[in-house]
Amino acid sequence: MTFWDAVYELPMTGALFFAIALLIAFAFEFINGFHDTANAVTTVIYTRTLPATPAVLYSGVMNFLGALLGGTGVAFGIVNLLPVELLIQSNAENARLGLVMVLSLLLAGVAWNLGTWYLGLPVSSSHALIGSILGVGIANSVLTGQGGVNWNKATEVGLGLLISPIIGFVAAALLLLTLKALVRDRRLYVPPEGDERPPAWIRAVLIATCGGVSFAHGSNDGQKGMGLILLVLIGFLGGHYALDIYDGCKVQPAREGALAVKAKLESVGRLTPELAADADEVARALEGKSSFAELPSAERKTLRERLYRLTKAAKDPALADDSGEQWKRDKKSLSNAVEFVPLWVVVGVALALGLGTTVGYKRIVVTVAEKIGKTHLTYAQGAAAEMVAAVTIMAADVAHLPVSTTQVLSSGIAGTMTANGSGIQAATCRRILLAWAMTLPGTILLSGTLFLMGSWLVR
Repeated sequence: MTFWDAVYELPMTGALFFAIALLIAFAFEFINGFHDTANAVTTVIYTRTLPATPAVLYSGVMNFLGALLGGTGVAFGIVNLLPVELLIQSNAENARLGLVMVLSLLLAGVAWNLGTWYLGLPVSSSHALIGSILGVGIANSVLTGQGGVNWNKATEVGLGLLISPIIGFVAAALLLLTLKALVRDRRLYVPPEGDERPPAWIRAVLIATCGGVSFAHGSNDGQKGMGLILLVLIGFLGGHYALDIYDGCKVQPAREGALAVKAKLESVGRLTPELAADADEVARALEGKSSFAELPSAERKTLRERLYRLTKAAKDPALADDSGEQWKRDKKSLSNAVEFVPLWVVVGVALALGLGTTVGYKRIVVTVAEKIGKTHLTYAQGAAAEMVAAVTIMAADVAHLPVSTTQVLSSGIAGTMTANGSGIQAATCRRILLAWAMTLPGTILLSGTLFLMGSWLVR
């Protein structure tokens, strides 16, 4: 069954809402482009390294490449914030709630991003997205009495979002002080005068750091967009996207992994009848299969739920002592079967993010460059803040953690202003901090309210 076959199987209203949900998800990435990436071009524009138009186009291309080449690990950090089985249940009422859940979190994230952009506040799109996901998860648990949020993953993600701006502030300040000690060129540390442009070597550094931040942003935030679209696909086309139908090499390893988990649990006395049945059914269903596509759509949904339960069981503390390579491969084979991103999603997100970067950037650029510090941004401040931001975000990619480009870079600029003795504008920083602090609770409340209203309408 192809993607279009799966769409044609939806009822007319389902297909319409699916199209709307996909449009909103791609719109979120488009908005993310001009909302967050403005941070990356601020330094090259305000140090007169590049005029605004080529700077934005350059950043857009680097964002596109970052999203295209950055991998998918962060995407599943987003997906796994919600217990995905909530979106693929076959019960008709639960299925409707799953669709309302997806639409609610999409609308809340887009609304918050547009509102803060209009006010010129460099607020984190990552916080808006994660808050929206948490909001519908919490509301679902209130409504149904079932688990609604993967709190272990949420804690891990929250820690990354909390620590990264602190790293940005401290590391950028230290890097600027180090540059002052090692590089004595006075032009680096004073604001440019009139139409003065930086020397060639400084321009090269600033262009490189702008490209680095843009690429890193595309990689990390692009993967968040992929995770968002995966939630849409799993919610609306759960049978088609329940398992990786594109890679036949994952089928038999998943079967062997299920049996390995069963044997391990049995060996430590932790095998329940339900888990034994899950492993046996996975083995039966996949025996002799060369592709998950050979399974009927409904069976793929059921099989995903079984693999999900076995994956959780494989994390049992009683099995923690086994660090053998084969055991690691067996556990990984279970998650590999359900964690995949279709190529069209990767390319679509990359295009949305890249195109979004080229419009609407001015409001955020003015705030970051003119209203955080009391003086004009210097060459060294711009380079230090962007270098730290690029390294921090790429490190988060390796750790599969979503972090906020906005917070890391804005904190980095504030750090360099402090280290340089330039001072920061307290009123602006209070507004930014208040907006940061309000984003998570605000989007949680907004998406949760939308979900509860929507669930009442579909019941």
